[in-house]
Amino acid sequence: MSEWLNFEEWQKTIPERLRKDQLWESQYYRLAMYLYDLAWDDCEILRKDYRGREIVGQLIRSAGSICANLEEAYGRGVGTPDYVRIMKIDVGEIREAQGWYFRSRRILPPDLLEHRLSVINQVLSYVINTLNSHRRNLRKT
Repeated sequence: MSEWLNFEEWQKTIPERLRKDQLWESQYYRLAMYLYDLAWDDCEILRKDYRGREIVGQLIRSAGSICANLEEAYGRGVGTPDYVRIMKIDVGEIREAQGWYFRSRRILPPDLLEHRLSVINQVLSYVINTLNSHRRNLRKT
């Protein structure tokens, strides 16, 4: 089994200033930030193989965009039409990161890959549920 911090251990490494931010209360945001840190570490493995080097930039960009979109959406106002628009974009970034992980399967160890895809699935589930909830609320108004 590959070595990486589990989600609970990882959360303890985050500066208190970030943990006190309102956005940190969102489970999907914390998971997205965790995924980014995992992707950062995984890029070290990928860059050792010349084929993996082509994936590194795409993977780190898409994983970073997941967090950035959540930050931007939150900043636009939770539940607003702009929030929903950005969250839709985020679903695309999550799926892109999933695709880059899949394309990394010949380099990354199977247990590591399974863990990353599991985290991605959790983030995707949270974001889609949140998006659907806000879409319903916007239709009511």
